[in-house]
Amino acid sequence: MRKGKKSPDRMTFLEHLEDLRKRILYCIIAIVVAVIPAWFYSKDVYSILAIPVTQFLPEGEKLAFTTLTAPFMLYIKVSFLTAIFVTSPFIFLQFWMFVAPGLYKREKKYVIPFVSFTTIFFALGALFGYFVVFPWACRFFLGMGADFEPVITVDKYFSLALRVLLGIALVFELPTLVFFLSRMGIITSRWMVKNFKYAVLVIFIIAAIITPTPDMVTQSIIAGPMLALYGLSILIAFLSEKRRKERDKESEDEEKSEEGLAG
Repeated sequence: MRKGKKSPDRMTFLEHLEDLRKRILYCIIAIVVAVIPAWFYSKDVYSILAIPVTQFLPEGEKLAFTTLTAPFMLYIKVSFLTAIFVTSPFIFLQFWMFVAPGLYKREKKYVIPFVSFTTIFFALGALFGYFVVFPWACRFFLGMGADFEPVITVDKYFSLALRVLLGIALVFELPTLVFFLSRMGIITSRWMVKNFKYAVLVIFIIAAIITPTPDMVTQSIIAGPMLALYGLSILIAFLSEKRRKERDKESEDEEKSEEGLAG
């Protein structure tokens, strides 16, 4: 146990499961509630989501659908996607509240920075996917099929958009995750540097999973920022370790001073 800090709250395994169930339920309720107003803007949101592909289609050409219920299901899915992004601060807050019992008293005060930075990086990842990766992928696919008449269905297109946007948004959470893991002493900057070559391999595997195209250029567009985020995470871990050591030393000095006075 680290000195000078109140130990984490102890919970049994079943209590953790119950708390997890409660947090997931709260997130589901928040998303479902947010879906209702999001439905009224679903057509506008879809119009924005369709730009990465429609900008490369002949003027006036639209995406197609092959089943009667496809447009309705599309707007439902768009509403849920919108609700997830709108409620993301609340979702990250619930995640924090789930892990908070295992943190020390001093660490629990980081709730606002945690929610703020996870939300910011989540949005930055989605924006990067929307403005950089997805347009590139759409142009690549349409270029490969230039000799054919494109019939792009809305459901297939949205499934692709969902994978790219949410996948990259989650990847951009790496710096925040590293910060808190380093604060808890689970990982160190030295460990991250030592395992950099393995990190590169994992990053390109993740990029290959997220990337809708098989070419190395598109995968590198995703992997590049991920490597930069890993480098930023190393710096964050280093600064976090340095700060933690300073605080631990201060706590030890305070304890020695108290023992000296008591003696």
